[in-house]
Amino acid sequence: DRRTVLGVRDHALLLFLYNSGARADEAASLCVNNLHLGSSPSVRILGKGNKWRVCPLWPKTADSLRPIVVARSQDDRVFRGRTGEPMTRFGVHRVVTSCAVAAAERTQTMRSKRISPHTLRHTTAVHLLRAGVDINTIRAWLGHVSLDTTNIYAEVDLEMKAKALTS
Repeated sequence: DRRTVLGVRDHALLLFLYNSGARADEAASLCVNNLHLGSSPSVRILGKGNKWRVCPLWPKTADSLRPIVVARSQDDRVFRGRTGEPMTRFGVHRVVTSCAVAAAERTQTMRSKRISPHTLRHTTAVHLLRAGVDINTIRAWLGHVSLDTTNIYAEVDLEMKAKALTS
């Protein structure tokens, strides 16, 4: 419900996770100063191994983030819980799973699926791959150190294509 403060936050969080492919802990630790919401919006994400990566943000994602960070200190976390404290990765997980349950009530095909922040990350990778983005760019987008990790998405997508051909 985007008429509520928490609904606005949850919508922004879901868009951010899908747009960036961020891990739950990366979203939870995201600070306002890592968002660049002007022209050419982007985000700097601190990933595993304390390595930074930059991901572009869609205008829609940037628009959804602006109201939740307005008048906030640059050091503040972007995503905050009900009490105003920074969300944890467990809070991010709770938002994703509760939104997935609500969506499954309206969409039958979602009822048998287990949706988590990692599912959104996987979906981001597969959609980038299907859009023709090269695997090395996807590796950088997701913050993978090894191309082997990213190649898993390419293999999964090839399996899906092969299955579609036999159907």
